[in-house]
Amino acid sequence: MVKHIVLFKLKDTLAPAEKSDVMNRFKTAIEALPAKIPYIRSIYVGLNLNAAEEWDICLESMFDSLDDVKAYSVHPDHLAAAGILKDAKCGRACVDYGC
Repeated sequence: MVKHIVLFKLKDTLAPAEKSDVMNRFKTAIEALPAKIPYIRSIYVGLNLNAAEEWDICLESMFDSLDDVKAYSVHPDHLAAAGILKDAKCGRACVDYGC
C-alpha cells in the first residue's frame, strides 16, 4: 500500500469567503473521486482550522501501488478536481510512502 499525502497553501490575497469556497469545492470534488477512479482505496481532504499554520489543505489517500498513484495523477476526473485550485494555490508539498 502507498499513502499519498499532499499539502496545499492558498494565496494570501484571497478574500476569506473566496478561500473558504475554493477549499470546500475542492474537498467535495476530491472526495467524490473514488466513485469514478476505482484504484483509489481511500481519500480524505482536511481543511486547516489553525490560521497560524502555513498549509491550508491536506489531502490524504491510499493506493495499492505507486503506479496507481501515478495513474490517478493524470486521470481526467482528478485533473478536473485539481483544477479547482489552479488559480488559488501558491504552494504544494507531497510525499508518497509505503505502509
